[in-house]
Amino acid sequence: MADPDYQSLTFPYARSPDQDAAVPARHPVVVVGAGPVGLAAAVDLARQGVRVLLLDEDERLSAGSRAICFAKRTLEIFDRLGCGDRMVAKGVGWKTGKVFFRDAPVYAFDLLPESGHERPAFINLQQYYVEGYLLDRARELPDLEIRWRNRVSGIAPDADGVTLTVTTPEGDYRLRADWVVAADGARSGVRALMGLESRGRVFRDRFLIADVRMSAPFPAERRFWFDPPFHPGQSVLLHRQPDDVWRIDFQLGWDADPEEERKPERVIPRIRALLGEGVDFTLLWVSVYTFACLRMERFRHGRVLFAGDAAHGVSPFGARGANSGIQDAENLAWKLALVLKGKAPERLLDSYDAERVPAADENILNSTRSTDFITPKSEVSRTFRDAVLRLARDCAFARRLVNSGRLSVPATLRDSPLNTPDEEPFAGAMVPGAPVADAPVGVGGRPSWFLRHIGDAFVLLHFLGPDDPPPEALRVLAAESDVPLRPLVVAPAGSGPAAPPGIAAVEDTEGLLAARLDARPGTTYLLRPDQHVCARWRRLDPPRVRAALARATGHA
Repeated sequence: MADPDYQSLTFPYARSPDQDAAVPARHPVVVVGAGPVGLAAAVDLARQGVRVLLLDEDERLSAGSRAICFAKRTLEIFDRLGCGDRMVAKGVGWKTGKVFFRDAPVYAFDLLPESGHERPAFINLQQYYVEGYLLDRARELPDLEIRWRNRVSGIAPDADGVTLTVTTPEGDYRLRADWVVAADGARSGVRALMGLESRGRVFRDRFLIADVRMSAPFPAERRFWFDPPFHPGQSVLLHRQPDDVWRIDFQLGWDADPEEERKPERVIPRIRALLGEGVDFTLLWVSVYTFACLRMERFRHGRVLFAGDAAHGVSPFGARGANSGIQDAENLAWKLALVLKGKAPERLLDSYDAERVPAADENILNSTRSTDFITPKSEVSRTFRDAVLRLARDCAFARRLVNSGRLSVPATLRDSPLNTPDEEPFAGAMVPGAPVADAPVGVGGRPSWFLRHIGDAFVLLHFLGPDDPPPEALRVLAAESDVPLRPLVVAPAGSGPAAPPGIAAVEDTEGLLAARLDARPGTTYLLRPDQHVCARWRRLDPPRVRAALARATGHA
């Protein structure tokens, strides 16, 4: 079935029974903002049995491409939410980027050179499709209610919850929330109502975004030009999107007039200079943006939690905005669900700040460095940049200095208070705090992928030897745990034992899972509901597992 035109859909305002209630109705969670981050948070919570109310002041999804580059880790989150297949099927997958200086290629890079991953390094997919697919998923969930044209116009947090004033076409009403997730974007109304602000750096430069429909010979890869002959002295970025739509970003400089530059008579000649005279195209959407790298000091303010652009913002090179916002939503959802169900203390939510503020700082640092390289602030810095670009054609060391946007990678939460430090040496990248890697596995003789079998609960992952039975301690630990804990055993290729009831099993068909986790028989990992590692050992030790689980849920 063909997708609807998500850009043209309108969602009618509907009067809610809450507007006629004698006292404000109470909701466990109110999410403010139906963009990608708010929708992802609401879907994640509702899937875990939490009743969610999602409020949005508009009656539409986004228009124009906006956020388009969605990273492998984000696609894995969408898989867990139940809409990843649609995203990947529609999106344009890519992993190669090329950098040009003037009229010559400088070098190419591969973002996922190894095999054995289900998802590509990136897909390009217009934001309205991402929002549309998340909205379709949201409508499947009975615990999720969406109210359009409901604007939060007042907020009063207290120790027991939050009172919201909501403005509608029929007037104002009030409601109560145990918790509020503010995902209402860079100009967050909730943030302003609470007298809070984001601070950071605004860059003196502007870029023009143009969505163009055309049939063009360019492959599905990221192309970035420094000082090209068709746009001298500036930079240009090109991405292919679905539906024969291409996204072009033109650097304009700080003195450009945003209103003038949006006009077709200004935009079309720029596109024609890039494409040449023989390419027909249709201009679909135009916008002008200014760089900024900002964040709130804290993301948790009592019972109000900020996520995505409402909490932090970065300039767009590197695709760090939407991807980090989706990771915010995932980080927050499992913690909030455990707190609401009485399975974890409220202080578990302090770890949202402890984990996602450093992740935002990492993104801001990388985005700032990219912006400084792309837009030199002096003749000296421009001379240095151009020299680096010339050297990068032939010298590998110079390529490490080229920065056309360090592309999004998931945060490794190394300093998280939820981690249990290693007691024995491990090799590789799967340290406590890292998102666990995917790998091909077999289940019941059928091929599958490891990440399809974890998530939504803590997973106790145990690696078996060729003739080892699953330890009975796995089942005991799961049975006695106050939080959802699923045992999963990994058998080496060719063995595939039948696991007893209550214990799932996968076969490491290519040995990649053990290699990526530096595992040998007896190695045990504790994975969080968001698929991050929180502890690992060389042998299964129930007291250590219990202690690590207590720490990972805020009890210790």
